[in-house]
Amino acid sequence: MLKEFKDFIARGNVMDMAVGIIVGAAFTAIVKSMVDDLINPIIGLIIGGIDFSNMFVVLKGEGGYASLAEAREAGAAVFAYGSFIMAGLNFLIIAFVVFMLVRYVNKVKEAAIRKEAAAPEPEAPKAPTQEELLAEIRDLLKK
Repeated sequence: MLKEFKDFIARGNVMDMAVGIIVGAAFTAIVKSMVDDLINPIIGLIIGGIDFSNMFVVLKGEGGYASLAEAREAGAAVFAYGSFIMAGLNFLIIAFVVFMLVRYVNKVKEAAIRKEAAAPEPEAPKAPTQEELLAEIRDLLKK
C-alpha cells in the first residue's frame, strides 16, 4: 500500500494539482488586494463614498447601533444586507479581473501556437527513387 501511495504522489497530476493550489492561493491574495486596495476605493469615489458593508437592519434587540460590528458585539440579531451587497460586488470584480487575466493568457498561448505553425518544418531526407532501389538490389545480387 505504501508503494502504491508513493506511485500516486509521484505521478505528474498530483504534483501539478499541488502547484496549482499553491499558485492559486497566492493569486487569490493578489486579486483580493487589488479589489480591496485599488478598485473598491475608486468605486467608493464614484458612488459617493457609500460603505455598503455597514448597512444593516436590527431584527431582534435594541436599535441605534452605530456600526454592524457594534450590533454584532452586543449580540443583536442583524440582517446585514450591506455585507451581502459588498460580497456580490467583490465577486463580480474578482470574476472580471480573472476573466481579463485568462483572456490575456489565452492570447499569449494562441500567439505562440501561431508562431509554431508558421515556422517551416525541416525537410525530410530525400528517399531514394524506385529505380535507385532496384539498381541497388541488382548490384547486391551480383555480388
